Amino acid sequence: MKAAIVEENNQIVIRDIPEPELPNDYAVLCDTVYGSMCAGTDSHLVRGDEPFCQWIPKPFILGHESVGRVIRLGSKVRHVKAGDLITRVGCPPVGEINSGWGGFCEKTIAYDYKAMQEDGVDPGEGIKNRVLPSAVDAADATLFITWRETFSYMKRMGVKQDAQVLIIGSGGNGLAFTSHAQNLGATTIVMVGSALREDDSIKAGATHFIDYKAVDAKAQADAIAPDGFDFAIDVLGSPQCTNLALSLLADGGCFGNYGFDCGSGDTELDKSLARGRFTIKDKSYDEAEVHDEVLQFYLDGKLDPNVLLKKDQTFTLDQINDAYAAVQDRSLVKPLVKIWER
Repeated sequence: MKAAIVEENNQIVIRDIPEPELPNDYAVLCDTVYGSMCAGTDSHLVRGDEPFCQWIPKPFILGHESVGRVIRLGSKVRHVKAGDLITRVGCPPVGEINSGWGGFCEKTIAYDYKAMQEDGVDPGEGIKNRVLPSAVDAADATLFITWRETFSYMKRMGVKQDAQVLIIGSGGNGLAFTSHAQNLGATTIVMVGSALREDDSIKAGATHFIDYKAVDAKAQADAIAPDGFDFAIDVLGSPQCTNLALSLLADGGCFGNYGFDCGSGDTELDKSLARGRFTIKDKSYDEAEVHDEVLQFYLDGKLDPNVLLKKDQTFTLDQINDAYAAVQDRSLVKPLVKIWER
């Protein structure tokens, strides 16, 4: 089968490798249908950034936002059937090739997490696999990983009805946070980001957009929420963004650092910028705990996949480097890669 493999920093190659074997009786084999390229994790992995290069040694199969159609079942699988569309599929290590979640290849593995739970087997990564109903478009299904992670994070922050929310960063995660804030009932949702994403941010649910390059960006945000924001999320994780978010947080507000560029989000904070007391949200989230809510939002039309995906600009697996380039030059939020078609 074909697989997209990172062999050296900034180098993705397509290689033929053996198909994965079912690792246990609860596993299923899938034809990988689509994957989407992530500007966060995938980019860090391809570039070889810390700490990702320590977690996953090269060479490895790239991709963590892929979906597949089930074609083979393990002997103890009973809640998944052939033909099901399933989320977060990936290829385990094959020979000397490691797995960077392994979603960008033609055959992938998923698990019947419910059967594992029923039998007292730790589902591990399998709990993130979920069968999606036939009403879910296969391309849209690649977004469920992003939607679930960000929604769980935001719910754990405590975002609620009538909240004022500031989001710094206008990539896929920032746009997802924006839609979730709207669905949780926030009345003021301000995105600070690239001018390229202004229209997308409004479609996602932002009530206000501020160009991060504006010299008066902080003044604009202050004018919208003079007493500060109840919640501020720095999606990027740079010290500049982190401290801007803190300076705009209301007394008693909650700050979340969802990015990776400055560690925990605590040691880089200039706490003298704070208007008063504040809490810091840790990096924890749980996809499984919010799957049903995210699915219902999607089915109700409250999560618009077209904000993140441009389905008329789909790449093949052989064009994976073009997809990666589209992330790096910001021409696409989440490039869509079509991997398998019967």
